[in-house]
Amino acid sequence: MHGNNYYRIQNFIFMKPILVFLSLISILFIFSSENFKNKLENNTLTAQEKKDGWKLLFDGKTTKGWHNYGKKDISPLWKVENGELIMGSKGAEDIVTDKEYENFEFQLEWKISEGGNSGIYYLVKEDPQKYKKGWNTGPEMQILDDNKHPDATKGKDGNHQAGALYDLIPAKNKQLKPVGEWNAVRLIINQGKVEHWLNGAKIVEYDLNSTEFAELVKTSKFNVYADFAKYRKGRIALQDHGDLVWFRNIKIKKL
Repeated sequence: MHGNNYYRIQNFIFMKPILVFLSLISILFIFSSENFKNKLENNTLTAQEKKDGWKLLFDGKTTKGWHNYGKKDISPLWKVENGELIMGSKGAEDIVTDKEYENFEFQLEWKISEGGNSGIYYLVKEDPQKYKKGWNTGPEMQILDDNKHPDATKGKDGNHQAGALYDLIPAKNKQLKPVGEWNAVRLIINQGKVEHWLNGAKIVEYDLNSTEFAELVKTSKFNVYADFAKYRKGRIALQDHGDLVWFRNIKIKKL
């Protein structure tokens, strides 16, 4: 073997593991940079969103803007970690926005623990002397592990499953992400007309002012609450159902 060729082969053999190592480092850097970028993008508004009137309801660092229903402060069992608002333990109790809203679009992302249950109420009238819980007045978009929580098989036609108007209207044509993955919610409430969106698809649509909706309430668990779904301005609530649930990218725009 010629000397030059021998040294070329030796150099190649020596350099190959270094090249592989550098390639792995580059891949890790790309992924870590992307994850860092994603973290920066969460709980923020783009210039266009600000122009369009969106407001953050969660800054990714604190629970500012929220309090427990009927109280002035918020339980420490509601935690903020890694830019996520976490209901981490039973007894945290439902939280509501400090402000009331009417005619708005609301967005957030949620993920649920295995076998978990939670929910989003809207148009909640906070009057603890008159209404014990937020769901006594506020309709609920259900959050659920449809595969392992027993509530998924209760109710009628799936109206206890994720995305449903709880106990009233089942979600149609939904694309639910599996446990541990983020689901994107849009709620649109405008002049009594309501839309639930999940992961880019409209899954529930109804009119609070319609006779059809009134009939649904009459045959539901809410028929004993005279003021259920009667308010057109109220707070937004996140439910403590005793299961671990995560929220992020919570924002609202007045319509």
